[in-house]
Amino acid sequence: MGVEERRLRWTAGVAVCICLAFLLVSGLVAAERGLMLEELPEKKAALEAEDYLRIVVNFLWQPDESSYQHVWPPMEFGWRIAAGTLIGFFGAAFGSVGGVGGGGIFVPMLTLIIGFDPKSSTAISKFMIMGAAGSTVYYNLKLRHPTLDMPIIDYDLVLLFQPMLMLGISIGVAFNVIFADWMVTVLLIILFIGTSSKSFMKGVETWKKETLMNKEAAKQASLNGNEQADYKPLPSGPGKDSKKSKVSVIENVYWKELGLVVLVWAAFLVLQLAKEYTTTCSKWYWTLNLLQIPVSVGVTLYEAVSLYKGKRVIASKGAEGTDLKAMKLFMYCLVGILAGMVGGLLGLGGGFILGPLFLELGIPPQVSSATATFAMTFSSSMSVIEYYLLKRFPVPYALYFVAVATLAALIGQYVVRKLINILGRASLIIFILAFTIFVSAISLGGVGISNMIQMIQNQEYMGFDNLCMYQA
Repeated sequence: MGVEERRLRWTAGVAVCICLAFLLVSGLVAAERGLMLEELPEKKAALEAEDYLRIVVNFLWQPDESSYQHVWPPMEFGWRIAAGTLIGFFGAAFGSVGGVGGGGIFVPMLTLIIGFDPKSSTAISKFMIMGAAGSTVYYNLKLRHPTLDMPIIDYDLVLLFQPMLMLGISIGVAFNVIFADWMVTVLLIILFIGTSSKSFMKGVETWKKETLMNKEAAKQASLNGNEQADYKPLPSGPGKDSKKSKVSVIENVYWKELGLVVLVWAAFLVLQLAKEYTTTCSKWYWTLNLLQIPVSVGVTLYEAVSLYKGKRVIASKGAEGTDLKAMKLFMYCLVGILAGMVGGLLGLGGGFILGPLFLELGIPPQVSSATATFAMTFSSSMSVIEYYLLKRFPVPYALYFVAVATLAALIGQYVVRKLINILGRASLIIFILAFTIFVSAISLGGVGISNMIQMIQNQEYMGFDNLCMYQA
């Protein structure tokens, strides 16, 4: 190859490179011009996005605004009180049997029929749950576990969940002040439809097991020449069968465990009463709130460590109650806090979550209902005290409806226990639980959506309320 030919090739290569460079520069210039032309619309879009964000923030948070105004109708006997009494009676009867309290029926009744505002209805509902739970516990204190030699109330389960439940209640009551009604409605519908579906499926599963047991019992009865087979509950694990269905309260109560639960309740009560003498959102106010954490966590941690090391067992599960992993215990504690938060926020019993959870753990329906109700007695009474300090309900109305709920719970417990013995179906409790939760989801959800539409039409403030500016 000659020198001239090499020069031509080199020149051609340089020319190609220059052309490519030119094309590249041209493309960059064109892109820059395009960016400059598009810069104005992009700035406009950014400003619009910022305006939308500001609108959302203003919708959710205006520190000087509040959507809460309490509505307390006068206490005059008429069709409203009569209808409310009837609905409250059946709500307490079904709720106490299912171990959920009945708050999902009480709140719509108090709002739609009696005429209270939603947040006052929540407070009175907690009072009714306390009465129903208290009378149910009184009924259950003498009863024994259906298949094991122990009380029908599992005190180890109570010790594990109860302190976390009460901590969650305190958080939930504060959220009740802060959250707008529509936020509560969305949470409620999602949570209740999920738990009611889960409980219903558990009820179907238990019904099938009972059917098989009843058929087997009928075969044995026919072989023995008996006309009718006696009802035998589903076994929850190996253990000594209980010879007595009822014993004295002194013999049936685990006093050490009960003492720890009462100690936690008393500590929370002292802290709540002390908060009454502080200014909301002051240093002492937050200090007293934070002191609830070591009280509740300390007792739950004691129980969780004992269960993990095998020093204590969840006896109502039989042999399965001895094998508990650390992560599982941690999740149980979180569920306890969640149940309390939902109870304090919505004015419901924590049993709406604890009941289905206990059933999933393999706890017999009778024990699940009794244990959840026992835990609710302490947590609901604490909610009542907190709502009373916030001046959230008129006392005469609350006393009347708590008397109705107390009587209804006693009658409901008696009737359903008789039906279980006659029909041989403890799954009735699970179906009552699922039905109560589902009805609560429909009724509370309907009330919440109706209130939300009305507030939108009236262009009312629908954001968070300022806890520090709350006035009773």
